[in-house]
Amino acid sequence: MDIEIGMGRTARRAYGLDEVAIVPSRRTRDPDDVDISWEIDAFTFPLPVMAAAMDAAVSPATAVEIGKLGGLAVLNLEGLQTRYEDPEPVFDEIGALPDEKATRRMQELYREPVKDELIVRRIREIKQGGVVAAASLTPQRVRQYSPLVLEAELDVLVIQGTVVSAEHVSTRSEPLNLKEFIAGFDLPVIVGGCASYQTALHLMRTGAAGVLVGVGPGNACTTRGVIGVGVPQATAVADAAAARSEHQRETGRYCHVVADGGMRTGGDIAKAIACGADAVMIGSPLARAYEAPGRGHHWGMATFHPSLPRGARVKTQQVASLAEILVGPAHENDGTLNLFGALATSMATTGYATIREFQKAELVMAPSIKTEGKAYQQAQHVGMGH
Repeated sequence: MDIEIGMGRTARRAYGLDEVAIVPSRRTRDPDDVDISWEIDAFTFPLPVMAAAMDAAVSPATAVEIGKLGGLAVLNLEGLQTRYEDPEPVFDEIGALPDEKATRRMQELYREPVKDELIVRRIREIKQGGVVAAASLTPQRVRQYSPLVLEAELDVLVIQGTVVSAEHVSTRSEPLNLKEFIAGFDLPVIVGGCASYQTALHLMRTGAAGVLVGVGPGNACTTRGVIGVGVPQATAVADAAAARSEHQRETGRYCHVVADGGMRTGGDIAKAIACGADAVMIGSPLARAYEAPGRGHHWGMATFHPSLPRGARVKTQQVASLAEILVGPAHENDGTLNLFGALATSMATTGYATIREFQKAELVMAPSIKTEGKAYQQAQHVGMGH
């Protein structure tokens, strides 16, 4: 329902994940009977998670580890791993930078050109680990680098930008025709981000295997403040899920919806899937792993933009292994560890056996759900009062 925000101007009310809650159904299940796996093209993954293509979260080594744990990690093919033969000293320098100098110095470090041979080498390092290899390119670089990803035998390509549309208009260069590219490309392609019904539907019509949903909700992203663009994640995911239904009605094909960003806890992930996502893409939760390359920091792909940075290098506390973060066991009670054990427990508690069933769970608007009755936790900064 539109709300009048001024004379002749209306806006639709939108909701973030913090503002909704999942309602238990008439049955419960044993968590061992819950199936949280998902499929993309010919690949099946035990965990419905994609690790975001962010340098602080995904390296070839962590991509292999995440793959072995049951997820799918996406390597940024325009990041430090493909600009530097040995990126470790660069990560060390970024980790040591004072806050007031971080953005400018990172802009300088990311001016080092991407090297063709490193694109091929990094993908092969992941493949040699025996897991499915996924990597991302921006729409502007897809034509240039797509032959290299085929040479390296990549499994899944992600075309990713702050906002990706099926109808980019430019008077200065020939834009990427997503529909033509995907139709002629040998690999499954996931595209994003988007945050509305129409944009999601148009991206699905390009033939994409999946769409990333989320503009600006990530911990390190400043897009919403810098350019004022974004949609709260619960609404964005629900709208994209509606587009998926329409696309399936039109074509008979199912396009996966991946909620990208804005999730910190297992409860956030559960709510994103209950809103309609098939899987989630997370970055900052994984940057808290001991194995993460970010040295206790996290930053997004637009943090180092040469003229308009739209991200911040944020501090994270490295608190657990990748295994503990994804599948436990948890040794904290704030929901930030054993994320997918929490998802399975949420589904079992509310009576749903599969991701597809859980997408139909009843939701309520509940902006006080995390604070109701939690005065002691808030006062002592424990549990949900962290």
